Amino acid sequence: MENYRYNLFRRRTDKIKVGKLYIGGDSPISVQSMTNTPTEDFEATLAQVRALEDVGCDIVRMAIPSLEAVRTIYNLKVAGVKSALVADIHFDYRLALESAEAGIDKIRINPGNIGENAKIKAVADKCASLNIPIRIGVNSGSVDKKILAKHGGATAEALAESALENIALLEQYDFNKIIVAVKSSDVRRMIQANRIVAESCSYPMHIGVTEAGSDKSGSIKGAVGIGALLADGIGDTLRVSLTADPTTEIKRGREILSALGLDVKSLVNIVSCPTCGRTKVDMMNTVSRLEDRIDEIKVTRPITVAVMGCAVNGPGEASEADIGIAGGDGEFLLFKKGQKIRKLSAENAVDELIKEINSSQL
Repeated sequence: MENYRYNLFRRRTDKIKVGKLYIGGDSPISVQSMTNTPTEDFEATLAQVRALEDVGCDIVRMAIPSLEAVRTIYNLKVAGVKSALVADIHFDYRLALESAEAGIDKIRINPGNIGENAKIKAVADKCASLNIPIRIGVNSGSVDKKILAKHGGATAEALAESALENIALLEQYDFNKIIVAVKSSDVRRMIQANRIVAESCSYPMHIGVTEAGSDKSGSIKGAVGIGALLADGIGDTLRVSLTADPTTEIKRGREILSALGLDVKSLVNIVSCPTCGRTKVDMMNTVSRLEDRIDEIKVTRPITVAVMGCAVNGPGEASEADIGIAGGDGEFLLFKKGQKIRKLSAENAVDELIKEINSSQL
C-alpha cells in the first residue's frame, strides 16, 4: 500500500528557499498556520510558535501592524524558533522593509494595497537584496475594482487575473522569488481560480479555503478544496484556516496530506473499516485508543496499520496493510501482510499491536 505514498503527480514549479526550508519543486508540501496572539506580546507569541512547532508546523505567519511587532520577529529569531516566519503586511510598506531587516523569512503582501508603484519597488528591492521571497496574497476582498467590473464580481477568473497582474507587477522590478496564494471562502471558486493560475505560471502556490469556519465545518471545506487541488498536483504549501486554536489547523493540514499519502512527517497511516452487523468488538474505542497513542509507534519508513471489524474485512481486504488487527468474537487477530500471526484479547489488542510494530522490521 505504501507504493503510492509521496508519488502523486506534482505540478512543476520553481523551488524557493524560505528560511531553512524550500517551497515548490521537489520539496515536501509544507503546512502552516498564523498566530492569533498580539504580535507585540513577545512571550505569548513565542509560546504559540512553540506550540505550533510541537504539532508539526513548518511555517508561521504573523500579523505585523507596528514597529513593536517587528521587534518580536527579531526576538523570535534570537530565541531560536525552528519554523520559518512570515510577516503579514497590509498598507504600510515600511513595515515590510523593517521586517526584512529584522530577519523575517518571507513577506506576505497584496501589492494592490501597498500603494504607489515606488513603494512596491522598494519592498521588492529590499527582499531581493536579502534573498527574502514574497507571497502574493489575493482574496475576494482584495481584487481591483476594474477587474471586478470586468468579470461582474469576485469570480474565479477575477481572482486569477488579480493574482497574475500582481505577479507581473513584481516581475516588472526583476523580482521572481514569488509564492502565490489565491483564496476564497467559496470552495468551488477557490479550486477553479487556483487551477487557472497554476496553468499560467510556474511559481509555487500556497493553497487554502479562507474564512472556512469552525473546526467542524471549516475542516470539511478545507479538506475538499485543498484535497481537490493536491490530487491535481497543485499546491506546495497549505493552511487550513479555522476559527479554532492554531494548532488545530496544523493537525488538520497534516491529516489532509496523510489522506493523500503526501505527509512526509507522518509515517503511520491508520485505516479502519466503518463496521457493520458482523462486528463483535468495540471498534470505535479500539481505533480511538490507537490514534491517541500513534506517537508511541516508532518506524523509519511509511507504514499502513489496519484495524478491521471482522474476518471479512480482515487480512483479506486489508492484505496490503503492513500490519493490522481484525476483530472476532470479543477478540482480535493480529496479521502482517495478510498473513495471520496470533490472537489478541480485546483489552490488550492496542498494546500488543504497538509492541509488535516497534519490535518488528516492517
